[in-house]
Amino acid sequence: MILPAAALALTLGMTSCTGDLDVTPIDPNLDLSFTPEGLYNKCFGNLATAGNTGGDGEVDIDGLDGGTTGFVRQMWNSNELPTDEAICHWGDAGIKEFCYATWDPSHPMLNGYFNRIVTGISYCNQYLEVAADHDAQMTAEIRWLRAFEYYLLMDAFGNIPFSDKVGALEYKTRQEAYDWLEGELLEIESQLAPAQAKKSSDANYGRPDQAADWMLLARLYLNAEVYTGTPQWAKAAEYAKKVIDSPYKLNTTGSSLGYSAYQMLFMGDNGETNAAYEAIFPILQDGKKTTSWGCSMYLMGSTFDDNMIEGLGGETAPNGTDQKWGGNRTRPDLIAKFFPKGNAPQGLNSHEMAEEANDDRALFNSQGRSLNSENGYDEDFTHGYACAKFTNFYSDGSQGHDGTFPDMDFFMMRLAEAYLTYAEATARQGGGSTTSEGTQYINELRSRAHASTQPGYSLDDILDEWSREFYFEGRRRVDLNRFGKFTGTSYMWQWKGGAYSGRNIDSYRSIYPLPNTAITGPIVQNPGYPTK
Repeated sequence: MILPAAALALTLGMTSCTGDLDVTPIDPNLDLSFTPEGLYNKCFGNLATAGNTGGDGEVDIDGLDGGTTGFVRQMWNSNELPTDEAICHWGDAGIKEFCYATWDPSHPMLNGYFNRIVTGISYCNQYLEVAADHDAQMTAEIRWLRAFEYYLLMDAFGNIPFSDKVGALEYKTRQEAYDWLEGELLEIESQLAPAQAKKSSDANYGRPDQAADWMLLARLYLNAEVYTGTPQWAKAAEYAKKVIDSPYKLNTTGSSLGYSAYQMLFMGDNGETNAAYEAIFPILQDGKKTTSWGCSMYLMGSTFDDNMIEGLGGETAPNGTDQKWGGNRTRPDLIAKFFPKGNAPQGLNSHEMAEEANDDRALFNSQGRSLNSENGYDEDFTHGYACAKFTNFYSDGSQGHDGTFPDMDFFMMRLAEAYLTYAEATARQGGGSTTSEGTQYINELRSRAHASTQPGYSLDDILDEWSREFYFEGRRRVDLNRFGKFTGTSYMWQWKGGAYSGRNIDSYRSIYPLPNTAITGPIVQNPGYPTK
């Protein structure tokens, strides 16, 4: 479907689109008609694809190639590359600055992330202007999606430009954005479908329901102290518990071939197996219908090379696709979460590594690789263990139905997040140690991974558990910020701030700079960053 010209121009006034929205298209063949369903799909498609056609075709964001502008790719880069989990050696503009936390307002990928989010918000505003009366549930889902995108914008950029209708623009502080998000999510809760675990064969798979609303509220409340200065641990626990008590459930079923229950969450058929019942909000991918370089393909292609054969069904393709770009690999600090005694083994594939770690989640490849990256941002993918978490293999030994583009849905929210949210929030209420129920939830995650359990967990233990459960899923910067360990010197990791042993990251870098193109009218730059 081709969007109306106004919808394509409405990126909150923040990009170099035409300012005159009453534009008559020159091309007489351009179809300006739309259906509510088509516009609805476009709103959600903004998370899954780069534009209206496959691959790099008809990209919605200017200035970067289609694959680079992908939502998941830029969310991942901004939340993983500056942290203790990932580092990349590519020469793309902005990668080194991500890895060393030296970005500025002109950073091309941060600008791409910002514009991907605000473009998505503009699509939602367009839907709500022209189709809000079409279907009450669809309207609530679009409002949820808009809130989700505003949450990401507020988390990354702090004080933000804001518009909840076409053509309007204002400036909200982080506190004001937080207050709006809380009110919006509470208001639409009853209008969303009841929480229901689903597979891809079930109706409404991929659409947000009440559990997605509760999960986003829990995420908002868990980070409330960062966003507003006032903690909301009781509310975080309350809404996490709503999700836990919903019909969604942890996947505890592995494959007859030997894939673990944990790995089933990140495979090409994760929407068709019991793994789907853990996915509270999946971003849908299909190798034929949603061909994108910037979603699941990025997670696979950027972490594999030709020397990694990770399938258990006799496959010869390293990750189930023909794409092995070899760029993102682990920092040793992530590996130490699984091998705290400094005994990370050499020469193993990911299945052997998980066995050595006594933890199914340790999906790393050390064959022909060094643990450390002596030169940091360099040109060698073998400096650092490889992450083999994401593949396009199917649990029955087959592969995706396209040789290049994957079928693996990206589980943007999954039930395990509610488990750890509840455990952390109640531990913070109780003096820094898990309650019996919080301990139980962490032990359920560890038992699912065949890892040893403990009688209790400290806050530092919980931070490590966030990493073990969710590494390379695009959230680490958020968790480190909440624990006060992203900036400053209280926690150091290899190449933090660009030094081998780590060094201080200034506190103002806990949020990103707004793009220079966004500094207009009421919008002002975040503190610490140069103004244009």
